[in-house]
Amino acid sequence: MKVVFHEDFYKVYTGDPASAPGRMEAIVEAIEPHVEFIQAEPAVRQHIAAIHSEMHIQQVENQGLYEIAVLAAGGAIQAAQIGLSEPCFGLIRPPGHHASAASAWGFCYFNNMAVALEALRRKNKIKSACVLDFDLHFGDGSINILEKRNWVTVNNIESRSRSDYLKEVELAMKNCQVDLIGISAGFDNHTDDWGGLLYTEDYEEIGYRVRSAADAMGGGCFAILEGGYNHEVLGQNVMALIAGMSRV
Repeated sequence: MKVVFHEDFYKVYTGDPASAPGRMEAIVEAIEPHVEFIQAEPAVRQHIAAIHSEMHIQQVENQGLYEIAVLAAGGAIQAAQIGLSEPCFGLIRPPGHHASAASAWGFCYFNNMAVALEALRRKNKIKSACVLDFDLHFGDGSINILEKRNWVTVNNIESRSRSDYLKEVELAMKNCQVDLIGISAGFDNHTDDWGGLLYTEDYEEIGYRVRSAADAMGGGCFAILEGGYNHEVLGQNVMALIAGMSRV
C-alpha cells in the first residue's frame, strides 16, 4: 500500500501528545518494510480557505504552525486522491478532526479530512463521500464542517463495548453507498492506550470492512492519522489497519 508521509512530520512542533518525539518514528519502523512511501506536499491556501475562515487561518499562522498544518492537509488530499484507485494511508500530523471552520482544539489546526474531501469534490473527482471516525474522541470538527454538506456522511463510532463497537462499524459500512470512504484513524481506543477498548487485530478487521465496502460499491478508500499515543503499540495498530485495507 502507498503511504503519504514527509520527514517534516518527525518534527516536534508543539508540546502536545500528537507532536511527541518518537511517535512517527514508531509508526515508520513498524510499517516501512511493507509499504511504499509517497512524499507529502503542502496544500495550497485555497484548499484551506474552502474549509476554514481567514481569521482562523491567520491564527494558525500566528502560532507558527501554518507550514506543518498545510503539509498535513496536503498529505490528506494526496491520500484521498490515491484512494480513488487503490487504498492509501496518510501518515500525517497534526491531526484534524477537532478543527472546525473558525476554531480548533485537541491538538488539531486544520481539518485534514474536510480539506481533502472538499478538494476532490471541487475537482469533480467525487460526488459523495463517507467518513468513518474511530478515534476515542468524538470528531466534533468534522461534524461541524461536513454535516452542512449533504454529500458527506460522518460516522463517529462511540460504543463502549468491543463487540458493539465492531458491529457499529459493520453497520456504518453496510449503509455506505458513496464514491469514497475516508477513515479518521485514531488509535487511542486500544487496550494499551487511553481508551482501553480495542485489540490490535480489531484495526485489521475495521480496515477490511472499509475495503470490502469500497469494493462492493465500486468506490475508493483512504485513511489519515488522528490520535494514538502509546508508542509501544501505535506502529502495530497502524500496520494492522493497513493490512486490513490491503486484503482483497
